[in-house]
Amino acid sequence: MSNKFLKIKAVNETFRVNNIFCIGKNYLMHIKEFGGKEPEKNPVIFTKPNSAIISDGEEVVIPEYNGRKISGELHYETELVVAIGKELTGDNISDCIKGYAVGFDMTLRDVQDEAKQKGLPWTTAKGFRTSAPVSDIVLKHEIINPDNINFMGFVNGELKQSVNTSEMIISINEILKYIDSIFSLQSGDLIFTGTPAGVGKVKSGDLLEASLVNLVQLKVRVS
Repeated sequence: MSNKFLKIKAVNETFRVNNIFCIGKNYLMHIKEFGGKEPEKNPVIFTKPNSAIISDGEEVVIPEYNGRKISGELHYETELVVAIGKELTGDNISDCIKGYAVGFDMTLRDVQDEAKQKGLPWTTAKGFRTSAPVSDIVLKHEIINPDNINFMGFVNGELKQSVNTSEMIISINEILKYIDSIFSLQSGDLIFTGTPAGVGKVKSGDLLEASLVNLVQLKVRVS
């Protein structure tokens, strides 16, 4: 079910996924949606394994353990995704970018909330298999200004999230510089850049759709 390769739109080429870095709390209205008031000083980073990747047309599945689903509250979070094509060298950050995509950071919210209350890591809630649906990648030259583009998320055809990336608290360049200073960006890395307000619960049978302006779309169904 899991797929470590993504398609690159309009060219006969694939993108092998390496690390997946995710940014939390990068839109003010989403922070307020969860009861927060102010942005964090530095980017909030968490990771997913590349086994979390699925592509257009596949299914999001809540894992089971000992015959029971480990969560009863699956949430969607629509995000702009940056694909890294080579290691970052020098000051021109855009040189390392291969392109852009749209994705969902699927979250087991009840699992995450319980872990937070206990002061425990919440990798299970964010990194389970199929938790990172990602569209085909649009090469960077097709997007004039990634800091001023729209993306949207839908559930069963109803618009749930819509935002312009100009509303990000921390810009794409600053996100990449910060991640590189700690982890070192490499070819194949994906960066989920944060979700706007409007996240919510989905159930079995629901259809999730996302679009990055009119360039690329993503459709996945909840199993």
